[in-house]
Amino acid sequence: MIRTDKRFRLCVTLLICNLVFIWGNSLLPGEISGAISDEVREILAAVMPAGDQMPASGGLLRKAAHFTEFTWLGMCLAWLFGMLRKRKFWPLLLGVGAACVDETIQIFVPDRGPSIRDVALDSCGVLTGMILLYLGHTYFKRKVIK
Repeated sequence: MIRTDKRFRLCVTLLICNLVFIWGNSLLPGEISGAISDEVREILAAVMPAGDQMPASGGLLRKAAHFTEFTWLGMCLAWLFGMLRKRKFWPLLLGVGAACVDETIQIFVPDRGPSIRDVALDSCGVLTGMILLYLGHTYFKRKVIK
C-alpha cells in the first residue's frame, strides 16, 4: 500500500478513535451498557420491516457490535501495517491483544466480566477486517488502477 503522510495520519487517527470507542464501551457498567443495547434494539425494531422480529435480549446485538467494531480495528491495523510494509501477522496479533485488553478492562467494571468467547469473536472480527481490506485493496489495484 502506498504511504503518504496524509494517509498515515488518517489511519492512525481512525485506529485511535476505534480503540477509544471499543475500550470506552468496556468501561461502561453493565446496567448502562445494557440500556444502550436495548435502545439500539428498539431503534432497529422500528426501522425493520413489519413482521420481522428482533431478538428478545440484547445479547446477540452486543455480539454483532463486538464483531463489527473489531472488524473495523482489523481493517485499520491491516492498513497501517500495509503502509509500513511489515509482516502480515502483526495486525492479527495486535488485534487479539486489543481484544484481551478489552476483556481485562471488564474485570474491573461493575456488572461486567471477561469472556474467552468474546476474545474469540473479537479475533474473528479482526481477521475478517484484515481479509476485507486485502480483498478490497486487491480489487482496487486490479480494476481501478489499470
